[in-house]
Amino acid sequence: MQKENMSIEDVPLNGFHQLMTLRCGGGWILDGYILSIIGVAIVQFSDYLHLDSFWQGMVAASAMLGTFFSGFLGGWLTDKIGRQRLFFVGPLLFIIGSLGSFWVESGTALFILRFLVGMGVGLEYPVAGSLLAEFLPQKNRGPRLAGLTILWFVGAALSYIVGNFILAHSGPDGWRWVLASSAVLGALLMLVRLGTPESPRWLMNKGRFDEADQVIKKVYGPSFSLANMPAQASAQKVSLGSLLHSGYGKRMLFVIVFWTAAVVPMFAVYSFAPVVLQALNLKGDWASYGSVLITLLFVVGCVIATRLIDSMGRRPLIIHSFLWSSLALLGLGAFSSGSEVVVLLLFGAYALFIGGAQVLELVYPNELFPTEIRAFAVGVGSSMTRVGSAIGTWLVPASLASFGIGHTMYAAAAVSVVGLVASVLLAPETRAMSLEEAASLQR
Repeated sequence: MQKENMSIEDVPLNGFHQLMTLRCGGGWILDGYILSIIGVAIVQFSDYLHLDSFWQGMVAASAMLGTFFSGFLGGWLTDKIGRQRLFFVGPLLFIIGSLGSFWVESGTALFILRFLVGMGVGLEYPVAGSLLAEFLPQKNRGPRLAGLTILWFVGAALSYIVGNFILAHSGPDGWRWVLASSAVLGALLMLVRLGTPESPRWLMNKGRFDEADQVIKKVYGPSFSLANMPAQASAQKVSLGSLLHSGYGKRMLFVIVFWTAAVVPMFAVYSFAPVVLQALNLKGDWASYGSVLITLLFVVGCVIATRLIDSMGRRPLIIHSFLWSSLALLGLGAFSSGSEVVVLLLFGAYALFIGGAQVLELVYPNELFPTEIRAFAVGVGSSMTRVGSAIGTWLVPASLASFGIGHTMYAAAAVSVVGLVASVLLAPETRAMSLEEAASLQR
């Protein structure tokens, strides 16, 4: 195919795409690290700050609440003023919130700083996700977007490895160093993102054709131009009302329900992993290293799902993911008093099977909506899912104390079943489609 007739979505994966994957994927490594590191230090800082179960839940849920508030605003701003301008705000909030955690002396202060960190996380979903989706070739888009979830779990695993190492080689204030450690990753992410261009799709949508043409030539070469861009849909007003009444309301409902069902049990486990595992009779080193093992199995599950996303298809993948992970959570409820081996096998099964739903959290929202409302839709989706995640995380200590680990696992299974039902009824198939085809309501 001649370059003058080649769509930029047909350009083979190149060095720029690799660099953009690193720039955007680094945010997910940091997100996984920041949202999981709280589980490593929660026992230590709860004792030091004298936090009861209410404030333990509030601190653990604070980052999700921050994500909720920033997702709406960040998604709207990303579509309004551009992806590039907000690309550095998230890492900056990570650095400020993490460093501030080193000096906290109250649960309230820690709640505020974790809320600030969560706002940075909320920005990453619409900004980095949209920016990467709009640059990637069609044949690589699904696996690459899915791969961001793998990086999230890599960051989560890293948090447990680094966090436990710090706690093992520090004094009673080791939890301060644990919470502040993510500032280093935030600074590295800021440096990597220097020089990132604006999305040519967004520039064209705003009528800035000369700037879009310059970006295309810089990224793909001087022989490429606006003529190589796929046809763009007509612009729509970016608002929640227009999103729901333009024909995309059904898609938004699907994204919110399946995303929430995928993340609520996972965040509840990650925020209180050592506590949950201890309740399941995994004590001492079993609890500490079991957290790392299960996190690594989450990564393996996401890797397998990423390999299947194009061959198996989006719809079958998400249905099977929710089906088998729901059964694993039901098993944990039924065998909550079982041996360490049985508990780890069931937890490992959940970690492996939920990988399909996890990797689609960034694929479906970016594929189902057009350029002019893509980031806004992703922001709304991520915000709404964090409401459920925050409530679920906050309820974990109370649920464990009042109802026990078995019923807590049954509740997690019920949430997963809701995701299964939503996927069977609403999940579309977007495999082998361009962004324009996948987002179209006419297919």
